[in-house]
Amino acid sequence: MKTQTVEYKQDSTILEGYLAYDETLTGKRPGVLIAHEWKGLNDYIRMRTDMVAKLGYVALAADVYGKGVRPQTVEQAAAEMNKYSNHRPLLRQRALAGLAALESQPNVDATKVAAMGYCFGGTTVLELARAGANVKGVVSFHGGLGTPAPQDAKNIKARLLILHGANDPFVPPSEVTAFETEMKNARVNYQLIQYPGAVHGFTNPTQTGQLQGALYNKAADEQSWQDMQKFFKEIFN
Repeated sequence: MKTQTVEYKQDSTILEGYLAYDETLTGKRPGVLIAHEWKGLNDYIRMRTDMVAKLGYVALAADVYGKGVRPQTVEQAAAEMNKYSNHRPLLRQRALAGLAALESQPNVDATKVAAMGYCFGGTTVLELARAGANVKGVVSFHGGLGTPAPQDAKNIKARLLILHGANDPFVPPSEVTAFETEMKNARVNYQLIQYPGAVHGFTNPTQTGQLQGALYNKAADEQSWQDMQKFFKEIFN
């Protein structure tokens, strides 16, 4: 497995992504952009990026926050995330910059690209889709589904897969319902899978209950990974 840091820019801001791929494979292959949680590009996201690369894809973890911006506390993470949650045009630009960095890799087939994200990263890749990005598919793992610009769903070109904890207190049923209405009104090809008993952050083993409402769920983690793999096989076929 080849891994390396990749620097790229959004306007004048330097961003530092993490690239992984199987260097024993030859030729161009599909690329997958991975968007991080609210604590930024950390060990958890690098682990997920490696896992995607082991499936045979070129995987790039995007950096929304900027080089060296890696929140360590809940307070720092919330403050950093809110800069982008409250400024969706900037969030979209950061996501599009990551997508361009992925597509520029020489071993990526730019006609077969997808994006996936966790928590805040799920919000990020959905905004990427709403921005009209030319990607085959977008996967959100326990991500925020709301947007201040639901009318932009008309721009979505990708198929969407929403992997959601049925008991997630941070993304309540009302937000899920509003999202489904948004997608149906725009005639978006989407699938929503809700995992019984799962709450927020269900894929992250470091969520051990220290943040109320977020908790790792092994069954939901493993099933959602299988659901993601099936989706990727379908869109890249």
